[in-house]
Amino acid sequence: MNNVSSFVATVTFAVALLGAAPATLAADIVLKAAHNGFEGHPYQDGHLKLKEVLEARTGGAVEVQIFPAEQLGTEEQVTELVDLGTVAFNINGTAGISGFVPEAELLNLPFIFKDLDHFYRVLDGPVGDRIAQAIEDRLNVVVLGWLYSGNRNLWNSKRRVLSPADMSGLKIRTMTSQVMVDSFNALGGQATPISFGELYTALQQGVVDGAEGDHIDLLGEKFHEVVKYVSLTGHIFLPGILIMSKKVYDDLPVGVQAAVWEAAAESVRAEREAYTVKDSAAQAKLTDLGLVFDTVDTSKFRDALKAVYTKYADKLGGADLIEQVNRQ
Repeated sequence: MNNVSSFVATVTFAVALLGAAPATLAADIVLKAAHNGFEGHPYQDGHLKLKEVLEARTGGAVEVQIFPAEQLGTEEQVTELVDLGTVAFNINGTAGISGFVPEAELLNLPFIFKDLDHFYRVLDGPVGDRIAQAIEDRLNVVVLGWLYSGNRNLWNSKRRVLSPADMSGLKIRTMTSQVMVDSFNALGGQATPISFGELYTALQQGVVDGAEGDHIDLLGEKFHEVVKYVSLTGHIFLPGILIMSKKVYDDLPVGVQAAVWEAAAESVRAEREAYTVKDSAAQAKLTDLGLVFDTVDTSKFRDALKAVYTKYADKLGGADLIEQVNRQ
């Protein structure tokens, strides 16, 4: 079960249950929630809402402790802690999780989403449910909802990039996704997977010339100090995945489990809304700071990636699944 909306009936039942029998709640339950964004990131907004609702819903019987900015380790390291039950909640990107769940790579294909509305239709529909089920099966977690992790663009410190030809020789940091590595190599760059927490130093020291990401990270992580040129490729609408340790979840009283789902639904809503607002504000600020923004002909980038789609179609569920995404 991995679609929050499917738990509405359960939550409704739990409201009555908690009201009638508060003694069934365990006392002093402390749940750790991690993410790799800075404190002003929309991920933090999501976790703050999760904390607010879950603590209120359980009358203070549950405390949620939030650890942003990779305080508990990299995304992959925290995924292992979630499996062990040391960390209760984490927000994973599809890139980091694809090493464990190859099906998630489907969502990393550049230009697979037409726009933000299409992105939400796919993730909140059968395709999102199918991938969420694979994540649950492989990682011993409960998928609580799909978040929005931004519309990603290419940025670098060397030159304006208006077409794939302009990327020749540029060392571009990518997420740890083989689809992303192959995609940026196909575009003419030199794809270089690096941990997000190491990216600023890598840009500063010239280990990489640029990266791809959204406006919020470009501003909030101060990458604008070490890059100059932004190409508005909009190549990925990146999902985030709110997961919970199944080990922790299974040990919770049924009423608290239901409260988790209610809090998760509010968390997803808050995070998505925060991303939309903060992304627009970040681009305006970056323009004021002097970054150069270029609109590009995305058809040239799409054409350069045809071989990547062909290579991964069968590995990611077949051309039929990609077509199902297109039809949503």
